[in-house]
Amino acid sequence: MIEEPKALTISRPSRRPTAAQIEAFQKAPTCFVVDAMNGRSAMDATIRPLHPSAPVKRVAGPALTAGNGPGDIRGTFGAVNFVQNGDVIIASAGGYQGCATCGDRLAAMMVNQGAMGFVTDGPMRDLAGILETGLPCWCTGLTPNTPFSNGPGTVGLPIQIGGQQVETGDMIIADEDGVVVVPFDQIADVLVRLERVIAAEAALDAQIGQSSDLPEHIRQVVEGDDVEFI
Repeated sequence: MIEEPKALTISRPSRRPTAAQIEAFQKAPTCFVVDAMNGRSAMDATIRPLHPSAPVKRVAGPALTAGNGPGDIRGTFGAVNFVQNGDVIIASAGGYQGCATCGDRLAAMMVNQGAMGFVTDGPMRDLAGILETGLPCWCTGLTPNTPFSNGPGTVGLPIQIGGQQVETGDMIIADEDGVVVVPFDQIADVLVRLERVIAAEAALDAQIGQSSDLPEHIRQVVEGDDVEFI
């Protein structure tokens, strides 16, 4: 490399879902949102709620991205400076599992700045302290190992995390099942499909709840010429 990279590269957030769009996602579990996106858009299952002892609060808010190198959290430190109320900070660490990506003090700073949640593809630390902050978190587990903050890191730029590309302004929906990403330019279309999914799910729940008979599409699995009984 000819010259050292800057310790932090920042793209100021310039787009954000409307308040009405954010509100519309509040009532939808992640599984419904995935169905509205044709069965895709969830982060890898290794990214899960902070800890079994922590109550899981569903969150839905705009992504604020922080890109970090393995073992480093400078991008996350930078992102805290740009939080808007209701943001979900999405911090990539390249999947590095050797140290924490966030502890209780950083979580408290996020809460104080108005963050609604935190998602990372690495572990976290200071469980008791994080629970006290009330910040809903999704991560890969816990470790006491300490990160560095030397950089290089990024704020507001696209990142890869949990098998998904996330850009600042995308919608993030997270609950006990995991984390889902809705790209900014698909939000309006997904909300239209989401309303249909919610209505269809309610109808199916009512059908199953009122009858001991299996739905027709389930019965058809064991009927027809492509089934052999032995």
